Amino acid sequence: MGKGLPKADLPRAQNGAEPQLLLTSLLGDFWYWRDEHIPATALVRLLADFDVTSDGARAAMRRLVTRGLLDSSRSGRTTAYGIPARTSEVIVERTHHMLTFGTTAPQWDGQWTVVAFSVPEQDRGLRTTLRSRLRLLGFAALYDGVWVSPHSLGAEAQSLLRDLGIDTATVLRCTEVPGGARQGDPVSAFDLTSLTLEYHAFTERYETVLDSLDAGLISPAQALRTRTELRVAWRRFPETDPDLPAELLPSDWDRPRAQQVFLQIYDRLGPLAELRFRQILATVSPELAELASHHDSTAIAELYASLGDRRAHGDTPFEQAARARRLDEVTRSKS
Repeated sequence: MGKGLPKADLPRAQNGAEPQLLLTSLLGDFWYWRDEHIPATALVRLLADFDVTSDGARAAMRRLVTRGLLDSSRSGRTTAYGIPARTSEVIVERTHHMLTFGTTAPQWDGQWTVVAFSVPEQDRGLRTTLRSRLRLLGFAALYDGVWVSPHSLGAEAQSLLRDLGIDTATVLRCTEVPGGARQGDPVSAFDLTSLTLEYHAFTERYETVLDSLDAGLISPAQALRTRTELRVAWRRFPETDPDLPAELLPSDWDRPRAQQVFLQIYDRLGPLAELRFRQILATVSPELAELASHHDSTAIAELYASLGDRRAHGDTPFEQAARARRLDEVTRSKS
């Protein structure tokens, strides 16, 4: 940033992201496919840029090791941390999905997948589990025991019912008969109004970053913080947006605009954010600082295409932890 230029007034996280999520996001942006471990002191200094205390940072590292999301090593009195084997492929796949989500709406054959079930009141825990896992699959509740999705998820729904031992359920692929009541429209099961407002708020909040970038007002420290918080803020949309076909979306659907804002900022802030990442690592290990690198959407697309049969299969600690987190989130959000 040029000397004497005014400081950019950039958006800050409305609710501070937890240190574990910040740390995995930082390493997932600048350190995957590296076998080297980063000293804990450097990671503490990285998280300090996000107002995380030293104690909070070290606690996050320990918890991530316990969950199998980080490896640790010791050299004398120095503890260092790195990404476990097979995690880099998962990071590429998830980052590719995050960067491409929302670019197009899926094609639709006009059919709905419907899961109708009856679970006795005394099996309330089983019913709660079924509902939570249906949400994870992308279903929404049209009525208490009738859940719908415009995607072809019949096999997945049947597998879930077998897994839970529920045989008082029926899975259908069917079309809606025209002329029904508006409240009975399967689309009404999805809270598109709230999602539209969230996309609009995201866009309004981050569009100013593009103006600051054009004016050359963003410092490396601001770039690292903003890019990381942007990534954390966007990542929830692929998890909560049901990704409905274009025919079912409202006229004021703001996702395309939000996706473009996200992608432009993510790509354009990459070099500056990498510089800050390197600056912090260099205070502890100049040799490690030289190894850091950022990846923009083009690089991620190339890496994803090169994975072949090394793509994720759902059995790594990273994927298992992500599923457990999402299941906990959907269960708590509807409890």
